[in-house]
Amino acid sequence: MNIAIIGYGKMGKAIEAIAIGRGHTIVLKIDETNTHEFNAENLARADVAIEFTGPHSAFDNIIKLLQHHVPVVSGSTGWTERMPEITALVKETNGSFVYASNFSVGVNIFFELNKKLAALMAPHKNYHVALEETHHTQKKDAPSGTAITLAEGVMESLTSKKQWVNENSSNEEDLVIISKREDPAPGTHNIRYTSSIDDIEIIHTAHNREGFATGAVIAAEFIQDKKGIFGMKEVLGL
Repeated sequence: MNIAIIGYGKMGKAIEAIAIGRGHTIVLKIDETNTHEFNAENLARADVAIEFTGPHSAFDNIIKLLQHHVPVVSGSTGWTERMPEITALVKETNGSFVYASNFSVGVNIFFELNKKLAALMAPHKNYHVALEETHHTQKKDAPSGTAITLAEGVMESLTSKKQWVNENSSNEEDLVIISKREDPAPGTHNIRYTSSIDDIEIIHTAHNREGFATGAVIAAEFIQDKKGIFGMKEVLGL
């Protein structure tokens, strides 16, 4: 499979290593120094594009790739309020798109565990729930996309929580997400239920970028011959 990497930073380089190790070819690598190469001629060589950039460029990158009929895997966060526009374009172009706030296989299992725990905790009103996420200082958005996905999973069952907030709050309807930026920290997320009797906590800690990169390449392999919009739940069959 011929892969274009849009966003050739630390994650892009990790994706390149995993993709080559799985027998794929990297036909295009775009970073801030060669955006002029992000054009129709070069994109025509790609079977799929993996896009990991930032919140201010991801949306435009995805639009451009879909308009050029390139299947897209994107892990960029901080832009998803515009997802309805992407959904409409995928339908209009009969395109292919996989989006995940986190491509790690372990994290996606953690998402399902989080939902199950929230459902079990829902009847027990004496517990207070909060989320905390820690990432490296170069991460541009806060809270992380993974933390937002976890919060949404909690709120599916804990209907007393009406919104997540990225600050301390005494409002019982707020689900608090605390964001920390420290080096080195590939990513840690925890969900803690506390009461006067005991605490229950689940934690996922990433040791490096390999898990994220591997999941992104697996998603690229999945999407190559499919049409529509998918997430890692479909990719992994969870």
